[in-house]
Amino acid sequence: MGRSFAALLVLAMACGCTVRTADGDGDGKRHLPVRIEVPKRSTPPADDDPKPSASASATPSAPAAAPAAVLWSRGDSGRDVRELQARLRQVAWLYDGPTGSYDDLTERAVKGFQGKRGLPRTGKTDTVTWKRLKGMTQEPGKWELYLMGGQPADAPDGRCLTGRVLCISKTSRTMRWMIDGRTVTTVPVRFGSVGTPTREGVFSVYWKSRHHVSTLYDSPMPYAMFFSGGQAVHYSADFAAHGYAGASHGCVNVRDEAAIAGLFAQVRNGDKVVVHW
Repeated sequence: MGRSFAALLVLAMACGCTVRTADGDGDGKRHLPVRIEVPKRSTPPADDDPKPSASASATPSAPAAAPAAVLWSRGDSGRDVRELQARLRQVAWLYDGPTGSYDDLTERAVKGFQGKRGLPRTGKTDTVTWKRLKGMTQEPGKWELYLMGGQPADAPDGRCLTGRVLCISKTSRTMRWMIDGRTVTTVPVRFGSVGTPTREGVFSVYWKSRHHVSTLYDSPMPYAMFFSGGQAVHYSADFAAHGYAGASHGCVNVRDEAAIAGLFAQVRNGDKVVVHW
C-alpha cells in the first residue's frame, strides 16, 4: 500500500491534481484531501515564443520623392532662358549666346553641368539644377544677358522721324534703319571704348566702301558707311565672335553680316545718321 500511495503521489505531482486516499486504509483514520501545486513557468518556452508577422516586422518604406519640377527645356525661350545661358557662361559650360532660345547647345551644357555635380543628366533645367547653378554664379548684368545682341530697341529719337535715317541709340545699343518715321530694319550695334568713343549728334553718310580696310588699325571694315571723319557703320567679325565683351575704335559695329549687307545696298550717300542716348 505504501508503494501504491507513493506512485500515486508522483503522478499527482506531475499532473497537478488533487489526491484523496481511500477510506479506512489501515490506520482507521479519515485523511483530508492532499492538494499538490505544480510551479507554473513565468515565461513560455523558447519554442513557444510568438513570432512577429512579416507585415509587423517590416520597416515601412518612405514614399518615393517626387521628381524635381522642370523649369525650362529644349524649345523654350525668353528672358529666363537668357539668364540660364548667361550663368552657364559664367561657369564655362556654354560659350555661345546668350540667345534666349533653349537650343541643342544649351541642352548639352545643362547635361554637362548636371553630370559634373552628380545630378540626373536630363538636359532639362529643373528646380534642383537651377538652385545649384544659382549658388555657383552671380546675377548677370544687362549686357551680359544681351552679350550677343537680341535686346529690344528703345523709342527712336525725334530727329529720326523724317526722311531716310540710320537712327542709332547708345542706350539700347541698337540701330534702326528708318524711312519717313517707319522702321524698316533693327540690328544690335557696338560702340567705341572710353578712350575712343563714338561721337554723338546728327551726321550724314558721305562715303561708302564695300571692302574697306582701316589705314589706321589695319583691320577689315566691310560694308563701311562713313558719317563722321574716320567713324563709320560697318560689319565687325570681332563683334560677331565676342559680342559686347569688346569695343570698337569709335565706329558703329554691326555683328549681323547679312543685315549690314542689306543696309549697305539701301543706304545712299547723303542719308542722315543720328547717334543719341
